[in-house]
Amino acid sequence: MKTKMSRSARDFGSKPKVGMISLGCAKNLVDAEIMLGSVLQRGMEITSRAEDADVLVVNTCSFIDSAKEESIEAILEAHQQRGLNKRSDQKLIVSGCMSQRFARELREEMPEIDAFIGLDQVAQLGEIVEKILKRPPTSNTDGSTLGVGRWAFGVDSDKGNVDLAFAETRPTYIPDYDTPRFRLTPAHSAYVKIAEGCNHPCSFCVIPQMRGKHRSRTPQSVLAEIRGLVSEGVREINLISQDTTYYGMDLWTAKAGPRQPVDSTRGPTLAGLLREIQEIEGDFWVRLLYTHPAHWSDELIETIARCDKVARYIDIPLQHIDDSMLGRMRRETSRQHIEDLIQRLRAGIAGVSLRTTFIVGFPGETDEEFASLLDFIRRIRFERLGIFKYSQEEGSRAAKMPGQIPVNIKNARYRIAMSMQREIAHETAREKTGRKLKLLVDHPHVARSEADAPEVDARVVLSKEAPVGEFVLRTIVGCRGYDLLA
Repeated sequence: MKTKMSRSARDFGSKPKVGMISLGCAKNLVDAEIMLGSVLQRGMEITSRAEDADVLVVNTCSFIDSAKEESIEAILEAHQQRGLNKRSDQKLIVSGCMSQRFARELREEMPEIDAFIGLDQVAQLGEIVEKILKRPPTSNTDGSTLGVGRWAFGVDSDKGNVDLAFAETRPTYIPDYDTPRFRLTPAHSAYVKIAEGCNHPCSFCVIPQMRGKHRSRTPQSVLAEIRGLVSEGVREINLISQDTTYYGMDLWTAKAGPRQPVDSTRGPTLAGLLREIQEIEGDFWVRLLYTHPAHWSDELIETIARCDKVARYIDIPLQHIDDSMLGRMRRETSRQHIEDLIQRLRAGIAGVSLRTTFIVGFPGETDEEFASLLDFIRRIRFERLGIFKYSQEEGSRAAKMPGQIPVNIKNARYRIAMSMQREIAHETAREKTGRKLKLLVDHPHVARSEADAPEVDARVVLSKEAPVGEFVLRTIVGCRGYDLLA
């Protein structure tokens, strides 16, 4: 996902203007919103026109190779555009996961960048921009080495300069309910980051190295933010973190294990948070994203079933189903656990839609293991499903594993799995014809159902215009590909 922000050209003596290009997932988008909130707090302006910005921030993603490539392309394009637009005085900042993960390498390879900031500095962007703008002008458009003109921010120092070391330790920052934010989502939908970081040891992933250990916000902080959003007219609250189901367990007096199920008798949990959200007055639904199969419990399932403000939608990335693959991936679950959980979810939450993702082409994946995955997809019939081709991430355990799968085999397995899911999705869509659904309107003729998260799922195309940001009831009359017609 790529989000751009900005307004008009800067006149001498006017407020500095800051532009933002945000890449990657919803969690990165929240970081971008916090950065822009700090800019507004310092009295600066935000502009969606990159050419008008005095400072342009590229908020990067480095989850997989394609995300890194997109981030690098965005950085180089931003640098090239300031030359074409004759904005040699424009400052260029790189933030986000790529900046956190590759700070030293980026400083060496991209001398045209004025500053790099880490994940612990997202709430300090306004202050950092002020420091950069106080620097004397440097020629940023010829690709020359800028020496001390290139900074990496992390600690304060004398005379407006800053220490170059910031990404040597794992981040510890988490936002609070009163952290200034400039929302980049539509007025009626918002992401609420309930925790940051991750404790899981998945062998294909480097997120714990980039974002640090799991750290939850307090329930009071989360609830205060949601009450504020609902009072502003927000109709959809999307709860996000690296592992939403582990929420609160790091706050327990007794340490929770890596496979600990949700248990509110031991301290704060996602189930307890949902019960309190249910008590907030207002017409809205709350959606669970990024849950982990290891932590689901009967308590959580029963809580969702009882809370009508919780959307009947579960995002639960499974990554694979073959036991040997799950072991090599270090997923801390088994086929039997997953099969039982899916049965319990569908039996315990009437009308629930399940969304998952799988990885194909993981090191050592045999034809038989891939066939086992296809059989599972065919049998379970997930309402929403995505496929990732394995990406060999530097610094991950899997990157050093033997049996790396050739690209052509990854591509073939991706096409086969997506083709199967496409048929399932189309059949699922046709089965909804004649049903009356509650829809949230995103545009006058476009809405989403409870089964559709923003950006990643299907839409409902409306024949008759509806008020944006409101719930409506419409009868489904047909489908077109993945989308429903109403």
